[in-house]
Amino acid sequence: MLFNLAERNTVANQFVAELRNVEIQKDRFRFRRNLERVGEVLAYEISKTLEYELFEVETPMGVASAMLPSKRLVLGTILRAGLPFHQGMLNYFDQADNAFISAFRRHHKDGSFDIQLDYVSTPDLDGCILILCDPMLATGASLNIALQELLRFGNPATIHIATVIASTAGLDAVRRRYPLAHIWAGAIDDELTAKSYIVPGLGDAGDLAYGEKR
Repeated sequence: MLFNLAERNTVANQFVAELRNVEIQKDRFRFRRNLERVGEVLAYEISKTLEYELFEVETPMGVASAMLPSKRLVLGTILRAGLPFHQGMLNYFDQADNAFISAFRRHHKDGSFDIQLDYVSTPDLDGCILILCDPMLATGASLNIALQELLRFGNPATIHIATVIASTAGLDAVRRRYPLAHIWAGAIDDELTAKSYIVPGLGDAGDLAYGEKR
């Protein structure tokens, strides 16, 4: 299943537009907050697909019934740009377990790059609902490697992939590797540059959120 938030007329489109806007991007706090807000919206959309059970809740005046999620959730994120996006998800799925992965592009003199995976911290994933957050899904290489590494720690019942902006090429790469995964995107762009950046995209989400790196 592929869900594209941009196909619906909602206020979330404003958040994505502000993330893209070169003037608004100058405010790092607002950039991080908009990543967080897109995470909140996608968390709400994902919540509609979860399994629920009837629970009783004691109130000061009696007992109320409520349908609540019945399976354990694990929120995973790819550092560093993923942190505010992850926090948006965590604002809604506040009882979820969490996983963190450090994956980055290691560039070579000829212009090519490979994906370096340095750090993984995750709970047991057997039987859980795994939501993996990565704000920019460009080639899909980082996400595929991150998910491959996570699956060493268990077999989730369902996998959701959440991204703010995805390229069509990146989506195709992930769907070929993980055809049963559900993908949730704030917007989808068609073009990648020769250096594998999304166009029109929004630039380097990590640098815009936290400052340029060396």
